[in-house]
Amino acid sequence: MPTSPLSIDAHEEIWPFRQPFRISRSTRTEAQIVALTVSDGKHIGRGECVPAGRYNQSVASVLTQIESIQDGKNLSRQVLQDLLPAGAARNALDCALWDLEAEIFGKRAWELANIPVVPEIETSFTISLDTPEKMGAAASASAFEGFGVPGILKLKLGGDDPDLARVAAVRKAAPAVRVLIDANESWSPEHYRQIVPSLKQLGVELIEQPFPAHDDEVLEVLDHPIPVCADESCHTTGDLSRLTNRYEVINVKLDKAGGLTEALRLCERTRNSGFKLLIGCMVCTSLGIAPARLLASFANWIDLDGPLLLARDRDHPVPYANGRIGIPPRDLWG
Repeated sequence: MPTSPLSIDAHEEIWPFRQPFRISRSTRTEAQIVALTVSDGKHIGRGECVPAGRYNQSVASVLTQIESIQDGKNLSRQVLQDLLPAGAARNALDCALWDLEAEIFGKRAWELANIPVVPEIETSFTISLDTPEKMGAAASASAFEGFGVPGILKLKLGGDDPDLARVAAVRKAAPAVRVLIDANESWSPEHYRQIVPSLKQLGVELIEQPFPAHDDEVLEVLDHPIPVCADESCHTTGDLSRLTNRYEVINVKLDKAGGLTEALRLCERTRNSGFKLLIGCMVCTSLGIAPARLLASFANWIDLDGPLLLARDRDHPVPYANGRIGIPPRDLWG
């Protein structure tokens, strides 16, 4: 990396959703994204992030963090890990620095990281929280625009009585599809005990973050007939030690980890600690998906469908076809 100061430019972008997207704690109609570029005067690197209110982030707070290091003097990915905490702001900068390095050295980002990248990988498609009837109808669609018929569906659930009916409706509409569910911290232990045996019978293969992160110790005394995945409970490698005996799977997201640099470490540590891996994302454009796509070769499940939930995507988008993700084009990132 160059030793001369880097110029940094960051700004907010609004990307409308195809349709309202609902999870247990909110409904949104647009993605508020911070897009960022770094430049050495000759080469440019790009990144983006999605500030999350769940983690006390906003566009304003993320821009303030980025502006705190605007001089760019001696900035590198390694230095960045100490300058900013894990989170959205560091993610945008870290991924932009990866892109800048790839541009400077004329290599793809995975070559710089010395990791394999498979040409295509299957990803889930997310169905927003809704009535059982509407979720079943969404699952019965013969094709998903720009994506093809998915082999894996991820269902958002709400911790209320219709949860089981929602999954049953999807299973009836798409009997051959693989099903993952995401409760987004909305369940109680009683709901878990009541619903999980039936979910097992319906063929659900993963339960993501059933309980609030601060109350997930109850997982140590509950049966796990279906593997349970930590999302809000795991951000960086520092979280792993307390998750043993609670979770079987870790959801790695760049916006939580604070970029590709920490996410690569987290994937390695996760596998070495005996957990399985899900690679996830916020609702973002292809610029946010491209660096996460590098992690797919390590994972047991891939949930990188963010751009498919948007009304439009960036130029030179990550290719999606037949339920699979291809290689990010060089004109996009890395």
